[in-house]
Amino acid sequence: MLTNRKPLSRPLVLALAGALAFALAACGAKKEQAAAAGGPPAPAVTVVAVQTEAVPMVAELPGRTAPYLIAEVRPQVTGIVKQRHFNEGSEVKAGQTLYQIDPATYQAAHDSAKANLARAEANVYAARVKAERYADLVKIEAVSKQANDDANAALKQVQADVASARAALDKARIDLDFTRVAAPIAGRIGRSTVTPGALVTANQADALATVQKLDPIYVDVTQSSAELLRLKRDLAEGRLQRAGGDTVPVKLVLEDGSEYGAEGKLAFSEVTVDQGTGSVTLRALFPNPKGELLPGMYVRARLAQGVKGDAVLVPHAALSHDPRGNAQVMVVNGESKVEARQVAAEQSLGDKWVVTAGLAGGERVIVEGLQRVRPGAQVQAQEAGAETTNAAAPAPAPAKN
Repeated sequence: MLTNRKPLSRPLVLALAGALAFALAACGAKKEQAAAAGGPPAPAVTVVAVQTEAVPMVAELPGRTAPYLIAEVRPQVTGIVKQRHFNEGSEVKAGQTLYQIDPATYQAAHDSAKANLARAEANVYAARVKAERYADLVKIEAVSKQANDDANAALKQVQADVASARAALDKARIDLDFTRVAAPIAGRIGRSTVTPGALVTANQADALATVQKLDPIYVDVTQSSAELLRLKRDLAEGRLQRAGGDTVPVKLVLEDGSEYGAEGKLAFSEVTVDQGTGSVTLRALFPNPKGELLPGMYVRARLAQGVKGDAVLVPHAALSHDPRGNAQVMVVNGESKVEARQVAAEQSLGDKWVVTAGLAGGERVIVEGLQRVRPGAQVQAQEAGAETTNAAAPAPAPAKN
């Protein structure tokens, strides 16, 4: 069904057109005002102005503890163990008796050797008297020269017998002394592998016990030959300065993450490179008066390798990594725009990263507000601590009427 519509009057059409033109003009004016105002306000970020400073470069290397001295106790004579004179795990002194082997057979051998020596010495007396008598008789030709020579030879023979008997007596005395098994060094002794009544043999493969000196104690760590070569080159070319003196201090981090209370020093560096691992062994010496460090413990050693004179310290919150894993920071340049800067962060020092390349002194690094910015964006930079300083400032006193 068709309905008839009345056409709009000309005055009404002109009024509607004027209203539409006015609305469009107002919208354009608002856009021009927004454009003139610079769009939405720039995000605020907190920055820190970094400075170059001398920073000690520390290498953290894995390693294990090793005893300062170690001695395996083995018997030097064969026999039955009669007694054990120590408590397992206790401290022993050098020369202290650890085991007593049955000395009966060795005492008998010693007494026999002593008697043989006495017999040989008696024969010397008789031979000497005969040789002196023949020496006088040969002068008056009462005996032949041959008889005199035989007497002298007999004297020398019995003198040799005396020397042999004396050596046999010394050997018997040494064997008798070896029935008392003594501690070769002072230190802490481990468990005993034999008990009284056991048969032990001279120079057997299995040790009776092991004594270890643990104060001081060694820590053996490994460093790659490439890192060692780079360190020597940096020191030679002046990029690193020696920390001072010939002694290299070493700090120790234990298995639970705590730091060992005493500081050690580097004592030895291996002169060859391990062909299997490409690393060099370094040995540090640590005091261990309380026996906290035991042989075989896994530790991490921190070695001061020099001082970097132009390093930059950056807070941990400022450093991130790009998709390729490279370390980077966001820097606010002189135009208040954000720049992504790749840096070399070799180590951590306290709550900051040590940056050795990529940053210069005086540059402003973003530490707060990173999630709101991107490279090239305009930002409002505020120095860290500025808000706190303003908030802490006392309010002005009210004016007196």
